Amino acid sequence: MTTQTLTTLRQLKLPGMAAALQSQLEQVGTYEGLAFMERLTLLVEQECLNRQQRKQHRLIRQARFKLAATVQDIDYQHPRNIKKNQIAHLAQGDWIERGHNLLLTGPCGSGKTFLGCALGHSACLRGYSVKYYRLSRLFLELTQAKADGSYHKRLKLLAKIQLLIIDDWGLEKLNPAQRNDLMEIMDDRHGHTSTVMISQLPTDQWYAGIGDNTLADAILDRLMHNAHRLQLKGESMRKIMNQLTQHEHLS
Repeated sequence: MTTQTLTTLRQLKLPGMAAALQSQLEQVGTYEGLAFMERLTLLVEQECLNRQQRKQHRLIRQARFKLAATVQDIDYQHPRNIKKNQIAHLAQGDWIERGHNLLLTGPCGSGKTFLGCALGHSACLRGYSVKYYRLSRLFLELTQAKADGSYHKRLKLLAKIQLLIIDDWGLEKLNPAQRNDLMEIMDDRHGHTSTVMISQLPTDQWYAGIGDNTLADAILDRLMHNAHRLQLKGESMRKIMNQLTQHEHLS
């Protein structure tokens, strides 16, 4: 009967309950004194926890982060104009719930991508859908979608992502098709979902990079309205870590 019950739980896609029941059966002395409802509650709680963890793993996998970064791994030892309480507040995800954006700027190597991926990872743990793109890859996907007729479907999918992380913004001036694509994305997402924009350029130089005054006004208005801003400073973290590694090899 026990084997049949475990098999049935797995067939019903309740692996958390099955694992918890197996644990109770193997640790008789631990659970035999508990009432039926207490033991059943433990089984249900384990199933809920199991589902939550599976969802988190799925969201992290689907986000396709460039870096395996977490908030706990952020380096505060080197001055970069970021504070623990500031990051802790963003990691709570309230701004995502309200559909606000985040603008991450700073020099090359200052850790912008790591920070963006870390906050994205934290969002996944809180159950938000997240997707990371380099801007050039995003435009390439949209160009391919236009060619195969799935452009509008792709835009709808992008609009539903609760946190869209766009990296390498401003490296090249946008062409007309790219400006229109970005306008479509920002308009669909404005006030409903959140976008993290990561750039080496300070925000006051973003206008010129778009290349069309009318679209620049429209895009940046939607992007910067109610946006949180993190402006990283200091030396390149890659350079600092390389120096530390070399020092370790010499000592």
